[in-house]
Amino acid sequence: MDSPGVADLKLKLRDLLDKEALRRGEFVLSSGKKSNYYLDGRVITLAPEGAFLVACIILELVKDLKIDAIGGPTLGADPIAGAIACLCHQKKISLTTFIVRKQAKEHGTQRQVEGPSLKKGSTVILVDDVATTGKALIEAKAALDAIGVAAHKALVIVDRNEGARENLAQHGLDLESIFSIKDFGL
Repeated sequence: MDSPGVADLKLKLRDLLDKEALRRGEFVLSSGKKSNYYLDGRVITLAPEGAFLVACIILELVKDLKIDAIGGPTLGADPIAGAIACLCHQKKISLTTFIVRKQAKEHGTQRQVEGPSLKKGSTVILVDDVATTGKALIEAKAALDAIGVAAHKALVIVDRNEGARENLAQHGLDLESIFSIKDFGL
């Protein structure tokens, strides 16, 4: 059960998502599926209040876990990781953040995982704004596996309930979400 503070933060975040990020109409999702609604998480995670709420809620959800870093697939995880990094600095929490590119860049360090270097054997949590099939999170996990970093949990703002949980489980990731799409009456 959520603490009163987290419950209040979630209520504010849900209202923001409902008013600012949820659109009805005809959309094609990154998974290729057609949908009669679209939830644009970046509208929230790139806004000051939304970024703050998401970072506060995520840090509360992971506070008792033994993890070295939080991050996830670009583009959905980028603003989330940035907000978490700022809040960690402010609260003096020893936790780093990272993002995972779709593929390693061809110049510079040629890394696929960006941010403060994760050591082999590190344990991380993956984050993203919305999960539909979980494809981006699965690809991010594969990139982390390749460098010896363990990810066993993924945390998203909204689970669309369209197979992500099951797909992630097949790849050794437990999915937790702040909200289910059912919380928005869909």
